[in-house]
Amino acid sequence: MASVNEKKPPRWSLDSVYRGFDDPAYLSAKTGLGRLASDYLSHLDQAPSIKDSAGFAPWLKTALALEEEIATLSRTLGSYCGAVYTTNTGDARAMAEVNSVEEIALPLAKASVLFSNALAARERETRALAASDPEISKFSFRLEDALFWQKKQLSPSEEDLAADLARSGADAWGRLQEQLTSTASCVWDEATGERKTLVELRSLAYDADRGVREKAFNKEIECCRSIELPVAACINGIKGANHTMNTRRGWPMDLDKAAAQGRLSEKALNALIGAMEESLPQWRRYLKAKARLMGLSDLKFYDLFAPVGSDFPVYTWEEVERTVIDNFDSFSKRLGDFARKAFAERWIDAEPRAGKVGGAYCTDMPAVKETRVLCNFDGSFNTVSTVAHELGHAFHSDVLKDESPLHQDYPMTLAETASIFAETIVFHSVLGKATDDQRLGLLETHLQDGCQILVDILSRFYFERSVFETRSKAELPAAELCEKMLAAQRATYGDGLGGDGYHPYMWLVKPHYYNYGLDFYNFPYAFGQLFGMALYARYQAEGPGFARSYEALLLETGRMDAVALTAKAGFDIEDPDFWRGGVALFMDEIDGFVKIVEEKTK
Repeated sequence: MASVNEKKPPRWSLDSVYRGFDDPAYLSAKTGLGRLASDYLSHLDQAPSIKDSAGFAPWLKTALALEEEIATLSRTLGSYCGAVYTTNTGDARAMAEVNSVEEIALPLAKASVLFSNALAARERETRALAASDPEISKFSFRLEDALFWQKKQLSPSEEDLAADLARSGADAWGRLQEQLTSTASCVWDEATGERKTLVELRSLAYDADRGVREKAFNKEIECCRSIELPVAACINGIKGANHTMNTRRGWPMDLDKAAAQGRLSEKALNALIGAMEESLPQWRRYLKAKARLMGLSDLKFYDLFAPVGSDFPVYTWEEVERTVIDNFDSFSKRLGDFARKAFAERWIDAEPRAGKVGGAYCTDMPAVKETRVLCNFDGSFNTVSTVAHELGHAFHSDVLKDESPLHQDYPMTLAETASIFAETIVFHSVLGKATDDQRLGLLETHLQDGCQILVDILSRFYFERSVFETRSKAELPAAELCEKMLAAQRATYGDGLGGDGYHPYMWLVKPHYYNYGLDFYNFPYAFGQLFGMALYARYQAEGPGFARSYEALLLETGRMDAVALTAKAGFDIEDPDFWRGGVALFMDEIDGFVKIVEEKTK
């Protein structure tokens, strides 16, 4: 039982952003966004009447200035509404405000098309100005990006219609999945009638008692089965809409668009996936060693997160806070001070509760130059890692907070770099101070994470690729979605899990599948994991001075693609050997873990 003086996991405060949906500042921001959208469309309508380059330059500068204002306001409003909604998915007002902000921002889809078309109509002039005019050249990457995507867009009226339909279609399907998975529950204790939500059941995967984990897993499957029909409709609606739009926009494959969104070349993506596939036999070796350590013939899915080591700590929230801050301090004063501020000013919502979505995320509030982090505290080291991970995202935003809003938008591949790096700092620091038995548990926890990133993520990649192949022809019933997920897990986990020890409903509980317009949000985690570890290795070699280089790297993430940015750091991500180098760090850990297991089980 918690001490009366023990600090409870917090709920975040959003008051520095807006004090509620009736706050005059919030209402004024909504009005302002609508006015800006109207002004921007009026300005874009002037483009065809511009006669020469002398008139085009000031037009372009004004357009970029309006884009900056719109980006700041729309992101802040969207993040604020999302933050309120995801902590209470049953809040009807929050859902209404999410819809309201989406409706106000609706004209921006058409505006984006008109802006790109205006640039394409004067492509040579655009590039000339980007090379010669200082006020425009700082946005050269934004302009090149717009020219690229212009070739993959429909007419302004069609894009406007697609965005409008998405609000009542794919976006609504995504919110329904959030509502269903955040509120679904089942009876845990027949005698008392105690119920547990799906989110609470999933957190029990980390329990030390195998009986509890097995019961929680079976209840989780029961819970998933009870909502499989509507959630299957959700994933069919979203993937169907995405495939239709991708096809209409001229993408040969759905994966091609995802790679472009990640600013990742096909060669780099193939090199990454290939290295992950090569590592599978060693991950199965790790899983078999863990089973042996636990005295089991083989592992089941509910054993993947089982703690090992008899002296593995259970953290209070105060200890999570202290561990993260102290270890961030060890890297740089700026990172430590940032974490200290996030905790002190209640930027983190960690209290699990009914109606709150599962998992974790970080969201930006650029109008006030702040971020917010959502997670679900369970007392395990995983909570420490998760908080460090999400605060890594938040620090990335803090580094960029004074940049142009057009330079604060970075791809999903590079989005995971800062988070993995922050998580790695904490892990190695805690590992270095641990007792021998704690080291075993921590090492195994790190391998758990690596297994999720390189094995489970690969299964999710295989699953989504298979779903798109089928969804282009027909809807997939829940049973077929389960079978596709099982097939993907068998292909990746292989005999590392025994018999029926897989999880057929991972498609239902993972929110990443339910983002309209953003598919394959799986391989970016592997990218971030291995690139983050490569940066950590550089930090170990260079020492404290690396902190400045690291911040400079983060500062460029909104200005170049993944291949160019990583090349600037001295890495060739199109070379399979780069990814093999990152994988090798995990392989060394597996060797060490297997050796310990062999000694303990002689």
